[in-house]
This record gives sequence, C-alpha cells and structure tokens, in this order.
Amino acid sequence: MNSEIIKNISIPKSASIRTALNAIDTGALGVALIINEDFSFYRLITDGDIRRALLQGNGLETSVQRIKCPESVTANERTSSEEISQLLNEKIRCIPILDNNHHVVDLYIHDKRSNLPVMEPQIGSTELQYISECILTGWVSSTGKFVTEFESMFADFCGAKYAVATSNGTTALHLALLSLNIGKGDEVIVPTLTFIATANAVTYTGAKPVFIDCNPKDWTIDTDKIEEKITPKTKAIIPVHLYGQPAHMDKIHEIATKYKLAVIEDAAQAHGALYKTFRVGLINSTDIGCFSFFGNKIVTTGEGGMVVTNQENLKEKIQILRDHGMSKDQRYFHKVLGYNYRMTNMQAAIGVAQMEKIDTILQQKQILANQYKKALENIPGLTLPIEKSYSKSVCWLYSILVDKSEFGIDRDNLMDVLKKNNIDTRPLFIPVHQQPIYNTGQSLPVAERISSSGLSLPSSINLSENDINYVATVIAEQCPHMKRL
Repeated sequence: MNSEIIKNISIPKSASIRTALNAIDTGALGVALIINEDFSFYRLITDGDIRRALLQGNGLETSVQRIKCPESVTANERTSSEEISQLLNEKIRCIPILDNNHHVVDLYIHDKRSNLPVMEPQIGSTELQYISECILTGWVSSTGKFVTEFESMFADFCGAKYAVATSNGTTALHLALLSLNIGKGDEVIVPTLTFIATANAVTYTGAKPVFIDCNPKDWTIDTDKIEEKITPKTKAIIPVHLYGQPAHMDKIHEIATKYKLAVIEDAAQAHGALYKTFRVGLINSTDIGCFSFFGNKIVTTGEGGMVVTNQENLKEKIQILRDHGMSKDQRYFHKVLGYNYRMTNMQAAIGVAQMEKIDTILQQKQILANQYKKALENIPGLTLPIEKSYSKSVCWLYSILVDKSEFGIDRDNLMDVLKKNNIDTRPLFIPVHQQPIYNTGQSLPVAERISSSGLSLPSSINLSENDINYVATVIAEQCPHMKRL
C-alpha cells in the first residue's frame, strides 16, 4: 500500500465524523485510520461504522472517538500473508499492518465479493453531499455553481485556458468538430481501433471518417500510415489515447502542421495521462481536447463530457452551439443551429467531488497497473500494456493480448474461464472499419489482430492486491507452459 494513501486516510482521535468521511472518500477504500498524537495506531473505522453512528443520531461534527465499532484486528510486519488471511472473515476485511512503533505501514485488504467487475465508479459521501445541495437549493438543471466550478477545476487540471462541460463525450467531439467548421465534403483522419463514437461524431457533421491502422506496440493510431490517407478534403486528425495510453503526438502535430490540419484529441479514456510534460487533451498545438465522464471512466458524472481549448474563439463557439445556438447577448435569439448538449448542475456536482480526489484515483490506478504487471509478466503468450519513456498511461482498463499458440487457449476461451470464476472482462473494441454501418472493406491487419486477441481485466481501484493475484492465478492455470502460481 502506498504510504501517501495511508497518510491520506489517517486522522487524529480528535477528528469529527465529517473529517472521517472525507478521509474515506479520499482513500476510496471504505476505511479511515484513527491515530494517536504520536502517530501510533488507535483503531480503524469503516464507512459502515459511520453510517450506523449517523442513524443513531450522531451529527457530522461528532468526535470519531464516540462512535461504537468493533475492536480493530492488526498484524505486524513479520506476520505472513497466510497468517493474516486467517484473521479475515465476513466482518473483518481490512487489517492494518504495524511496525515496532505501532505505526501503520501497510493495509491488508480483502473484499469477498461474488464478482470482480471490470470497473466501478468511485462515488462517496462528498458526491452525495453536493448532489443534496443541488436538490435542496433547486439548482438541478444546466445552470448552477457546480457547472462553472467543474469547468474551472478541469481546465486547471488539463493546463487549459478554457473548458466547456457537455452532456457526454460524444457530444464533446461533435461540438469540437462543428466549432472548426468541419462538415459535408470534408474528411477527418481517425484510428480504426477506438470506440465507435469517435467516428460517429465525424459522421454527424456530414464529413467522412477515414480509418487508419494502429501501432502494434501501443495500439494507438499508426502515425506512419496517416500521410498516405490525406487528400485535399482532409481537415483534421483525431488521435485517440486508447485505454489511457497517449498517442504519438509529436509526429501527429508535425503532420498536421505540414498539411494545415486541425488536431482534436479524443482523451475520453485518459484523464490525467501524460505525454512528456503535458496532460493529454491539449498537447503542444492541439486545437481541442475531448473527455468523457461515463460511469466507467476515471472521472465520472454518470454521463457527461468536457471540451478543453486554449482558443477563446473556439470556446465561445462551442458554448453557443451547446446552448441551442442562443446568442450570448440576447436571450431566445438564435443566429445558428445549435444543440442541447448541456451538463446538469447535479452531474457537475459529482464531477467537482471527483476532481477533489483525482490525484488519489490516479495514484491508485498506477498501483493497480504495477500489481498486474508483477502478477502477469512471466506468463507465456500474454502481451501487457507497453510502458513508454516519453509518456505515462493511466491504465483506464488494464488490457492484455492473448497469443493462442504460446498461451494455449484463445482470448474468447480465456474470457469464458474467467467468467466461470466470477471475473468480469471485456473484449477490446471491434475496429470501426469492420462495423456494419461503415464496413469499408479495408484490410487493417494490426487493429484486426489486436481486437480479436485482446481483453480488458477488472480495473477498479477497489481491487485489492489479493484480487489481482486471484485473477492472475486463474489466468496462469489455463496456460499449460506455466507452473501454477
């Protein structure tokens, strides 16, 4: 367990229930650690303990010392994993590991859920508090303080001058394209290995998506194949930071500059990913970045999206198009055809709460990726996500490739086995050029191979290291060349 996470969920004995709730939200582990003045461990408190205390009439400012909860079970650094696991039961799922000074140095967490989902949203009491404020004040629609606050927080997070909240990630892409005057007769370069919304947003404008194969190493758009598809009709490139992995943006900007093309980053799956020193969304000279806040994303508002840009004229066009095309100077006066692509204040309230803990979420995603790598890297026939020296993925979904000839069974059979063991998975996206509504007849072999052999494993930050080791054990047991873990 990362020491920063332990620090974030540690509170003094004098703390209030409100402080404990904030610590539980920050850590997203369902627990907080109460410590003495000398930083030694006092006891553990769970979200369930707090719920029961509130139902008994305690208020948010009540001291945590007054909450009745079971005696904490602890272990020390020398206790073996086998001995610790024997201490777990239906009521005890988190055991603090203490050093000789009685300080918490680690947590042993086991969640005996019947199923390991691919992803779970990190929704806690702060989200509930902010939504309640919307309801109690009546600001539930697309006007309210949380919309502008969310936009401001997200712009700062991305290093952008402007951010405009939208109803979902697809509408964010649509608005981005419209603001750049892309329409009928135009062409837009997109990777074929992406969620279909990337291509659909282009089609909504009347323009034509032109599909490019992907790089075999990181699965993002193959920049060596872009120029051969550029024509006088080409107006933009939409690189996708697939599964949280940044695309090769230097080469994309070089091509865009050479042919005077706009660049729109589809960062729907990559909140917080880094390309060199830039967060994805507005890397170098990117015109517009687009994000999704669907329920399975790193930051969620249930449904929702965001457009970020450094160009004031694009921001203003996007705002007008998002709000029915209404003039900013005269209410109910419409000069252009617009859309109702607004985010509600209630959705934005969730977004604000999510952004307050985004650093912790990203930190825990990195821990999850490291744990998966350690557990899976020696299994023959598996290709794990690449780690590039110049960028940093955020591991939206931890996705792997299965080579049947080396591993022993194919991707689909492995998914069936995992399902029988209560482990949820997802296949990788079907290339868009193979979708019935597009079906271009192209042969884009890299994307086709990756799609047919890839799957995404459970990637929620609620997973414990034991959960990840369980997934790895089930996978290893299907490989005849692999000794049992």
